Amino acid sequence: MSRPPWYRRVVRDEFGVALVLVVLVLAVGAAHEDFLRPSNLFSTAQSSVYVGLMACGLVFPLAMREVDLSLGGTYALGIVAGAVLIRDGFAPWLAVPVILLLAFFLGCLNGVVTTYLRLPSFIVTLASAMLFRGVALALADGKQISGMPQEDSFFTVLGGKLFGVPASVLVLLVATVLLTILFTRTRFGARVRAIGSNPDAAEFSGLPVARTRVLALGLSGLMGGVAAVTGLAFFTAGDPTVGNGYELTAIAACIIGGTPLAGGRGSVPGAVLGNLILTTVAASLVFLEVPINWTTFATGAVILVAVAFDSVLRRTRGHGLVPRALKRRPNRSEEPR
Repeated sequence: MSRPPWYRRVVRDEFGVALVLVVLVLAVGAAHEDFLRPSNLFSTAQSSVYVGLMACGLVFPLAMREVDLSLGGTYALGIVAGAVLIRDGFAPWLAVPVILLLAFFLGCLNGVVTTYLRLPSFIVTLASAMLFRGVALALADGKQISGMPQEDSFFTVLGGKLFGVPASVLVLLVATVLLTILFTRTRFGARVRAIGSNPDAAEFSGLPVARTRVLALGLSGLMGGVAAVTGLAFFTAGDPTVGNGYELTAIAACIIGGTPLAGGRGSVPGAVLGNLILTTVAASLVFLEVPINWTTFATGAVILVAVAFDSVLRRTRGHGLVPRALKRRPNRSEEPR
């Protein structure tokens, strides 16, 4: 039997998470109609971009049973490094490749230490997170770096809107499409999934396990750099204290979106949707005037409910409970005669 097209499988697999997000938005909108205003929805999407970009890249190491806890530090160091360059006379657009190369190098460094010293990525990236943030604090002298040329197109375009939509949201959409194709339609993505499913079998079959692991963590770091570029363009300042806890939120978003810690599979669109759920919860608490002390409780509850709901939908998918439009229709050659 032939498999359904890859794009149909992506839509089918993320149906549960998307449904949770739609129900959440409509429920909050029913309680407070201002929540559904386009300006507020765009603002919510804008605030989800940075962690969303990190979550997109984090899918790759998670699918290999690795984890990257250094993303918050990479994000902070990227923003500070870019702000220092621009403050010292570097053209803002020329600072972009420097930030991205730095972030990719930091991610690959995590991969090299993890792979060749045979250390758990949890420990390596936890330590590197402190190292990266320490370097950021030293570069910024513990203070926010300001004085950016805000009239430059880097800040007005990338930090502004295109066609009425925040430019950073468009960056997230493009990144989601590209990384989805990379994960589902390329040899690299297939290797990531194969190694995550069974590392010993993958190594025995001759797959380049070490190189793939390094590149997966390098890609995760690179997406932290993309988040840093968009953050610097929007905030027009380099703050070494930003990004605290972003990596944990990104991990939660990936898990909500269907990327298990056990490895072997993952979903880039699911990670983005999972992060949108968490961002929507935080925004809805403000509209509903819920005390800020309940924010953490509400976020944890939503993670549990979303994961449980999506798990139920995945289990019932084979029992005819999924909408007919999401099911694969047999080819003529497969139909009984």
